[in-house]
Amino acid sequence: MTELLLNKRLQVFVKNRDTDERRSFIRISIELQLSSNPIHRKDLVVRLTDDTDLYFLYNLVISEEDFQSLKVQQGLLIDFTSFPQKFIDLLEQCISEQDKENPRFLLQLTSASSAFDHSPSNLNIVETNAFKHLTHLSLKLLPGSDTDIKKYLAICLSTVKEEKQQLEQKLRKTEDDLTRPLNYAQQTLSEKSRELDKLRSEWTSQTTSLSSRHIQDLSAEREQALETQARLQQQNEQLRQELESSHHRSTQQLQTKVSELDTANRELNDKKYKSDSIIRDLKAKLASLEEECQRSKQQVLSLRRENSTLDTECHEKERLLNQLQTRVAVLEQEIKDKEQLVLRTREVLEATQQQKNSVEGNVESKQVQIGKLEATVKSLSEELIKANGIIKKLQGDLKALVGKIKLKNTVTVSQEKILQETTEKLQREQLELQDAQQRLRQKEEEVTKLKEQLDATVQKLDESREVLKTNENVITWLNKQLNENQFSEKQETLGVFETPAAGLRTGSVPHSMFDSKGFPSSLGQGFPITSTINSKYPLPLSCVSSGPRSVLSAHNQMSGPKAGLIISLMPSLFPLHFINFFSEFACLYYILCSH
Repeated sequence: MTELLLNKRLQVFVKNRDTDERRSFIRISIELQLSSNPIHRKDLVVRLTDDTDLYFLYNLVISEEDFQSLKVQQGLLIDFTSFPQKFIDLLEQCISEQDKENPRFLLQLTSASSAFDHSPSNLNIVETNAFKHLTHLSLKLLPGSDTDIKKYLAICLSTVKEEKQQLEQKLRKTEDDLTRPLNYAQQTLSEKSRELDKLRSEWTSQTTSLSSRHIQDLSAEREQALETQARLQQQNEQLRQELESSHHRSTQQLQTKVSELDTANRELNDKKYKSDSIIRDLKAKLASLEEECQRSKQQVLSLRRENSTLDTECHEKERLLNQLQTRVAVLEQEIKDKEQLVLRTREVLEATQQQKNSVEGNVESKQVQIGKLEATVKSLSEELIKANGIIKKLQGDLKALVGKIKLKNTVTVSQEKILQETTEKLQREQLELQDAQQRLRQKEEEVTKLKEQLDATVQKLDESREVLKTNENVITWLNKQLNENQFSEKQETLGVFETPAAGLRTGSVPHSMFDSKGFPSSLGQGFPITSTINSKYPLPLSCVSSGPRSVLSAHNQMSGPKAGLIISLMPSLFPLHFINFFSEFACLYYILCSH
């Protein structure tokens, strides 16, 4: 039983004795043969072949006993069971490195003879590093004999035949699989072509019916469009007339707006000046607040430095106090020891006094010792008193330092609060400044808009003034004509009026004051005067709109013989289309006379 572990083509550096090193691709196959007759054994078979040269064959059979000798010779650290996988791993590393210019792992096939004929060759797996070429594994392969080559070729021929049979079977299956859907597709294609012909015939019939229907709809839409066009033209004429009347009304409204805008402009200028002064004051306050903020920051920094120095002094005083307390404790312990000694000495003294008779010689020495001990006790008591005084003094200094530190802390807290308040005030002032600047920009924009409106209204006012000037010229001319007619009325009788009228029509009216249609040329662009008259002096509309006869009759009722003279002269002085214009100015003349 054989198990194929690897069968791949690898790049191998081939080198013999007389030729240089060259690269070639050699197929390496690794098989594991298991045999249990007569004994259980495993053999690893390594075979080298070349697909281009069928007679190139090298074999190596490694048994467990051969592997032990190979392990000893080359210093391997693995056993026979893990050797095939490690060998395959090394070959995989050679495969991954073979496309590089300087591969780290490579395969070498070397032979001691001049050609690869019947001499053994070595297959080496070499790792290249900066120091040397390190050979991980070297296997000695034997060339295949004629029988081995024949067996190998027979195996190759059998495998090729098996592959051929498998491919033929696959080809038959694919032909059967493809012929069925091809026939089905042809049938469906014929059915779809018949359906397509039916759809084409239906489509042509529908297109003809839709085109005829579209032509009818188009003609109907054209008629509707012409009707809507006529209706829109009428609406446009009405709208134009309405706009002309609204334009005349807007001129008067704009005159009132001009005065209002002048007052608003003055008020805005005053507000602008006030806001400028407020901004200057705010800037000055801002500068002073920034200076105060800087000073307070410097004070806070200095107080923090003093606080740190006082903290260090406090720590040093506490350390000194601890040392003195320890020293006081030591001295108190010594005093206690001395007091015990004094008690003992007193006891001894009492014993000596009892034994005074027997030990008088030792009394003097004991008294000297007692004096020394009393002196030491006095000195120790004095030192203890001094130590207590120093401790009290240090405690007082410590309390003073703690009070100073507390005072400094309160001062720093108050300074930080003041600093925070000043920063908040500064932020508020900045926000107010920004709001004031924004309001100022809005006011400036409003002023510019009002100036533009003012310029437009002034322009319209100038145009209306020019129109009024032309109307005043016409009125003066009419007054002159009326005066001349009154003068002629005093001199002549009513029956002789027709001849002077002809004279007036030809000679008294200058030709430059009328245009080609008989209207005074000073009227400009045919500006309607009825609107200005009616807006300034509330006359009945019947005296303007109901024709020249109604105007003349109304004027006769109001004005008396003077107006009757003018009306009797009008048919002979002017053409018919000028009578309507002249009737309006007759009404205007009556109003001027009454005022």
